[in-house]
Amino acid sequence: MPKVTSSFQQLLSSLILASCLLVPVVSQASNSDNEKAKQQNSAKLNDVQRAIAKQESNIFKTNKARSVLEKKLKNDDLAIAKIAKAINDTEQLLKTTKKKIHSLSKEKQRLTSQKKTQERLLAKQLRSAYTTGQHDYLKLLLNQEQSGKIQRTITYYQYLNKARINEIEKFQATIAQLMIVTTQHQSQVEQLQTLKQNQQKQRLALSKNKQNRSKTLASLSKKLLSSKQQLAKLKADEANLTAALQKLAALIRAEVDLTGLSKLKRKLTWPVKGRLLRSFGNKKQGYLKWKGVLLGAPIGRQVQTIHNGTVLFSDWLKGYGLLTVIDHGNGYMSLYAHNQALLKSVGDRVETGEPIALVGQSGGQNQAGLYFEIRHKGKAVNPKLWCR
Repeated sequence: MPKVTSSFQQLLSSLILASCLLVPVVSQASNSDNEKAKQQNSAKLNDVQRAIAKQESNIFKTNKARSVLEKKLKNDDLAIAKIAKAINDTEQLLKTTKKKIHSLSKEKQRLTSQKKTQERLLAKQLRSAYTTGQHDYLKLLLNQEQSGKIQRTITYYQYLNKARINEIEKFQATIAQLMIVTTQHQSQVEQLQTLKQNQQKQRLALSKNKQNRSKTLASLSKKLLSSKQQLAKLKADEANLTAALQKLAALIRAEVDLTGLSKLKRKLTWPVKGRLLRSFGNKKQGYLKWKGVLLGAPIGRQVQTIHNGTVLFSDWLKGYGLLTVIDHGNGYMSLYAHNQALLKSVGDRVETGEPIALVGQSGGQNQAGLYFEIRHKGKAVNPKLWCR
């Protein structure tokens, strides 16, 4: 028995010693796994942070690139507007010049006909004077008898001579007037030719600027915005417009003869003839709604003011392109956006139906049309309640 006990004790001692040696090994393996997991989590966190930073950098670069392109778009729109307005002015001059040429041509025909009539009359008088007047007059001077008859005849010849002088003076005046009209006519014809040449140059320049604008829009379209970013952009554009209108409202000086639009419901004419593309109150983006209407119309068509008023704003505004705002009095305003050119300046007085702009697609629009709003005390109202 003592031998068995001794052997058991030795075995027990060996097991205790082994367990003591094993515990540090197991503990060391567990710590190694934890450290490895920490390193993996840390690496994943770093990857996520790098991805976030990269995305933020991309968004920043995209926004910066869009900002640069939007400035370029503004410059393109303004360049197109300048040339389009020049073309419009040239076309008006062409119409005026053609009317002048037509009027001068008719006057020239009248004077030419009058000249021919006077020539025939003078020729007839001269022939009559040559065939009868000279011989009779000489005989009368040599004839010392019948003095009364001689006096009457002399008076008659004096009358005829005075009549011929008057006709000659009229004839000379007609010729002088005809020369003036002919010179003016020729000048107008030359001016018409010059205007046509200028118009051709202007159209070529317009085409070039439109190509530049198309490239800018293509570059902008590559910088795609998410729905959230698009919503934020539209909100910023609306806030920009609202702020501008508030400033304008503060500058308005009430005019006695501007009575507003309150009594003109269903009586006004739309500012441009076109197809209704977007209606007031329709969904625009997210929770935003259209505060006006979008009317599709060809580029260059005249935009007319719905009622008399004063031009408060006439410039390019981000999100709305070339914009005109007109004050109609009593807190009423009308807005005309995305124009190709603006024909009126701030402070100009405009009458109902007067051309104020040309339809376009400024402000980054893909299709031609007019965005139109009516506001009362800063709040957008449905234009269909006023225009028919």
